[in-house]
Amino acid sequence: MVETSTLFNKNASDKGNRSRQLLLAGSAIGIAVSASVVAAGLGYAAGAAFIDPLGTHNKSHWIKSHNWKNGYEKNNTGWRRENVRFTGGIMNLDLTSRPTAGTPYAGGEYQSRAFYHYGRFEARIRAVSYPGVVTAFFTYTGPTFNGDPHHEIDFEFLGDKPRQVQLNYFTDGVGDHETLIDLGFDSSQDFNTYAFEWRPDSIRWFVNGVQVHEETGARGPLPAVPGKIYFHLWAGKDLTEWLGDFVYPGRPLTAQVSCVAFRPLDSDGPTCEE
Repeated sequence: MVETSTLFNKNASDKGNRSRQLLLAGSAIGIAVSASVVAAGLGYAAGAAFIDPLGTHNKSHWIKSHNWKNGYEKNNTGWRRENVRFTGGIMNLDLTSRPTAGTPYAGGEYQSRAFYHYGRFEARIRAVSYPGVVTAFFTYTGPTFNGDPHHEIDFEFLGDKPRQVQLNYFTDGVGDHETLIDLGFDSSQDFNTYAFEWRPDSIRWFVNGVQVHEETGARGPLPAVPGKIYFHLWAGKDLTEWLGDFVYPGRPLTAQVSCVAFRPLDSDGPTCEE
């Protein structure tokens, strides 16, 4: 069931169901660094507070996914490292027409090396407005990580609905907790701050510092397994009702991220909010 609400009025309506499976590859690397280095954004300890302005690729903390695709059969995009670019102090995620990993398109995906648990996750994002594509900011772990169950928390910007954002979570591979939020602005026109607080008893999503949704487990158990932080841009196929139909526009599409931050639950720490 998909719920729809605005920043000021949470009016729910049934918009249908969506199921998907993500099988992502990677490894967790904990990096012991001093508090001053963490604060400066030069390197991060696993699960520790950090802020990264994303002006350049920090190889000690982040991985550019390359030459594979996730397990969702309707993702028509493979990942290429060159589709994650850093220019003008901003990270750019490109979607291009280049066959990759058995798909006709290449997208950009950026993933943390470390895993993060309860706390506040933030990012400043300018999403793509174009039918058939998804710009996403989320946490994930799954079977490829030491047999972990699939646990995930999402911000998903659907390209045919730039004035909305879809929120969701998965626990033990079970999703269908979609909620569409009316933003009151076009997410592709400028950077805005998106955050979620992951607690043992709730997940709270925020847009520009305003709480827009909360899940308490009433619709199903909440995620409980630490996950990696991800950003990506991809094109779907046969997802007309959910995303609209994707037709490559003859030029790259680009989503942008200008900041990402994490701080453990109920602690002081860096923030991307302006």
